[in-house]
Amino acid sequence: MPPGTPVRRDWIAAHIPHRGAMCLLDEVIDWDAQRIRCEARNHTSPEHPLRAEGRLAALCGIEYAAQAMAVHGALLRTGAAAAPSLGYLASVRKVAILVERLDTVAGALTIEAERIGGDDRQVLYEFSLRGGGAVLLTGRAAVVLDATPAA
Repeated sequence: MPPGTPVRRDWIAAHIPHRGAMCLLDEVIDWDAQRIRCEARNHTSPEHPLRAEGRLAALCGIEYAAQAMAVHGALLRTGAAAAPSLGYLASVRKVAILVERLDTVAGALTIEAERIGGDDRQVLYEFSLRGGGAVLLTGRAAVVLDATPAA
């Protein structure tokens, strides 16, 4: 798939290890080899799977960012492995949470992740979550790729 091609939710759900309501991203708006920009509109849903006590904490934005990183990896692998490859979020650093909640943010959330380093086994991303005309959350994440257990 050529860089920049928009991608819808069905493709996203088929290429990351989250299904149903836990697939948080609605679409990829833009992407290239270094970055991805996604959109999500489910943060105000009363049935959101990450809600606790009727609230969606801003910290849940890290999961949105992690899914954007997973989609970015899948887009870069398009044509290689058909199934989602297993990976895991190894660490999150320099996180700045600028709001308490996501469920009170009007309009869509925009999730951006930029690959700033890494190799075939691990990658480092900077990420941000925006909504309602403001930056909501920023940080860095280290992702270990292909965490499939050895046979």
